[in-house]
Amino acid sequence: MQAFWFKQFGPAAAVLLQGDQPTPEPAAGEVLVRMHTTGVNPSDVKKRAGAFPDLLDTGPVIPHSDGAGVIEAVGDGVSPTRLGERVFVYQAQHDRLGGTAAQWVCIESCRAPVLPDKASFEVGACIGIPIMTAHRCVTADGPVAGQWVLVTGGAGRVGYYAIQWARHFGARVVATAGNADDRALCFDLGAEVVVDHHQPGWGAQLREQLQGQRVQRVVDVEFGANLPEVMECIATGSVIATYASTRVPEPTLPFRTLMFMDLTLRMVIVYDMPEAAKQQAIEDTQEALRADALTHRLNAVLPFEQMIQAHELIEAGGTKGCVVVSLP
Repeated sequence: MQAFWFKQFGPAAAVLLQGDQPTPEPAAGEVLVRMHTTGVNPSDVKKRAGAFPDLLDTGPVIPHSDGAGVIEAVGDGVSPTRLGERVFVYQAQHDRLGGTAAQWVCIESCRAPVLPDKASFEVGACIGIPIMTAHRCVTADGPVAGQWVLVTGGAGRVGYYAIQWARHFGARVVATAGNADDRALCFDLGAEVVVDHHQPGWGAQLREQLQGQRVQRVVDVEFGANLPEVMECIATGSVIATYASTRVPEPTLPFRTLMFMDLTLRMVIVYDMPEAAKQQAIEDTQEALRADALTHRLNAVLPFEQMIQAHELIEAGGTKGCVVVSLP
């Protein structure tokens, strides 16, 4: 089968190799998926660049966790009725060497849920990390109906879906975005107030626009950098659910202030979500896709031969939506 892989860390153009790899065969409990698309996420390019130094200890890695395709074979213990199902694949390159940047992937049957017919394979490649992370951030700490939910970076990969999930579950949404086009997009998705996170004092500005009300939930893309502003607009007893802190990777916490506000900090990583949370995210996503209740931001859909360019798009920054590569 055709695949991309790397056997050393470094820039995409220097270390990503294209060629033939053995087509895998499904073990017990697994399905063989003919991949139509593979999704490229920031975590994928960080792994390739060396964020996990022991990643290559057991061999070369075919990258990427997310993708979509069709089940072509099943292992022992998997119902043959799954043959021919359109599926999305998630968590393919987690504690495994073989990700979705290949024509075929063998993976546990539960990691290849049905992709509703209304969703394209390109959309299927966006489900794993972006949609499931957003779902966990919004839903992990109880119902949000009637609450104010702040989504920082609302036009980004996860934020885009977090706004939609929050609205879907009955919340009122406010957001931050860094330019006029992104702010307009957040409004289109259902945010009632959107402020510029490049402007100092945006937390106080947000509170003023809410006429003194404060938010009860925060879905945050830059925890360390955003925390001082978030503290200006968050209510006592609220939750900050964060999935990244790139600009300030080791933030200092104002412990006393956080404690006396009875705040909850939730760190979200999709790979290690509880299985029940993964299953709920999958079921809610399938239902939403069947109802056309989610919109999707596909920034780029590239041919297989441009895998390196897909990685470089993510690394260059500024690409806020999903980057998808089609398989031959």
